[in-house]
Amino acid sequence: MTLKQRLAGLLIACTCLAATAAHAQAVLIGKDNWLFYAQDNLTDAGKPGIDNAVQLMSAAKEALQARGIGLVVLVAPLKARFYEDKLPAGTAISPAARERYANIVAGLHGAGIQTVDLMPVLKGVEHDDQTAFFQKDSHWTAWSAEAAAAATADVIRQNWKLGGEAGTGTPPGNWIKERRFADFAELMTAAQRKEVGQEIYVVRASQPQSGDLLGGDAAAPVHVVGNSFVQPYLGYPQALSHALDRRVGLTWKYGNFGPWAVFLQYLESPAFQQARPQVVVWQLNEVQMMYGPNTSGQWDAASLMSEADWKRRVQAAIAK
Repeated sequence: MTLKQRLAGLLIACTCLAATAAHAQAVLIGKDNWLFYAQDNLTDAGKPGIDNAVQLMSAAKEALQARGIGLVVLVAPLKARFYEDKLPAGTAISPAARERYANIVAGLHGAGIQTVDLMPVLKGVEHDDQTAFFQKDSHWTAWSAEAAAAATADVIRQNWKLGGEAGTGTPPGNWIKERRFADFAELMTAAQRKEVGQEIYVVRASQPQSGDLLGGDAAAPVHVVGNSFVQPYLGYPQALSHALDRRVGLTWKYGNFGPWAVFLQYLESPAFQQARPQVVVWQLNEVQMMYGPNTSGQWDAASLMSEADWKRRVQAAIAK
């Protein structure tokens, strides 16, 4: 992937972006020019939606398990909960929403779904000049992506003995710095962009595309499905590959497609049908757990489907 392609991709990758939010009010400009997505729900515990999402994921887990395939669900926490002190005056996370992430992790564990509590993992990233999330971008930093990958690798090693060829992991590149306008800049006025300024991205050099991670025609024992948090530019799949010392496949799309459609797209793809992995890692974001596959206004219209249709297609794709 060229530098131009990587930069263009990240600029439009505001992971939870709905088409109706493409205006200046989509961005909260906080203290010290910390930026947040205005559509992120800071007040609702979201329990009915989360419980429903866990039930759907449990059905997918059972279908995969019947075919000898494991599932790890990885939920990225809300940026605002790490930097609540940087939110605009008068904006705060409600007590109910403050418990939401812990309830998600508990719900997944209660359903027997392997997951990672990323709150302590990402808090551990914050030292010296490192931050868990970019100041002016919606995504977690490459430091967080790599820490999350290491924690995911621990869960996989504890629960599955991977096949594949040792020595095929992706080696890490050198750290580099790149300065440019962040993805939130696309949702701001010219005056706001000028006032807020550019972001400095600290990332690894020479990040391969998803096809490179698969190692050509060779099967990868682990496949990652997610949104732009796991795009190669930020390094999650490469760090997971390095930690496991195995090839790792990748399917990702921007968040407006929705996690349900992207997960289904992978299961119905030739990549899954012709070379099934031992473990699927399904990444999504905290707020996305509140909304099912038929939630109009959250996902692109083409991605919407009924829950019954989603379950039917998931089970059919896995059963082939």
